[in-house]
Amino acid sequence: METKRVCVITGAGGVLCSAFAEDLAQRGYAVALLDLNLEAAEKYAAAIRASGGTAKAYGCNVLDKDILEKVHAEILKDLGPCSVLINGAGGNNPKATTAHEVYEPGDESRDDILTFFNIPKDSFNFVFNLNLMGILLPSQVFSVDMLGREGCSILNISSMNAFTPLTKIPAYSSAKAAVSNFTQWLAVHFANAGIRVNAIAPGFFSTQQNKALLWNEDGTPTPRTGKILAATPMGRFGEPCELLGALEFLTDPVKASFVTGVVLPVDGGFSAYSGV
Repeated sequence: METKRVCVITGAGGVLCSAFAEDLAQRGYAVALLDLNLEAAEKYAAAIRASGGTAKAYGCNVLDKDILEKVHAEILKDLGPCSVLINGAGGNNPKATTAHEVYEPGDESRDDILTFFNIPKDSFNFVFNLNLMGILLPSQVFSVDMLGREGCSILNISSMNAFTPLTKIPAYSSAKAAVSNFTQWLAVHFANAGIRVNAIAPGFFSTQQNKALLWNEDGTPTPRTGKILAATPMGRFGEPCELLGALEFLTDPVKASFVTGVVLPVDGGFSAYSGV
């Protein structure tokens, strides 16, 4: 018999998903923190345990189903079956980021910078797969625990890119659009199995992952930061704690019991603003 509901979080060594892990632990969940960087995940798991919560870290590559199956078996033994899966692993890569926001004459023949014309196929595939297959594979593995049980759900992390693609990051933008679409598909697929599937689409949060795009080496904001803040009616970046209301609502088995297939923006008004 389960003593605690179990939440599995991928990408839990990062800024946002570690905040999710802490919040869920405070709400009484036993939390499994999965990350390619085991040391980062363990740091947050140790902090949760020090605060009286139940948490364990697992090194995991979300693009390797065999590894996911092994981690799944360990979690079943250590904590129990998964009740909530948060697919937070993802991100961009500089090797799939163009130097220019829009086409400039001569881009097609340049080899000194990354342009649309010379993005390496492997780099594009890596970013796309990390964000989409990194949700598909964990969902295949951990949703098995949820079948035939009440109050279970999957929460994916989408992005503002899913609504309107951002310049310079075509692989990430297209992948996040796919994440939102897949969230809706999976919500329909599991509707009669009692598994709700939703997503949060964060606006702009300053994390380690996007640091190079948002801040110069001397700590001053990049021109891209200026554009982002000008297009965000609240005029600032979000704080990780400001995602927790959406997290708590969408994972609540009672308050959100009739909510599935939703992609909820948490963006300071970015998606509502036309620029005028």
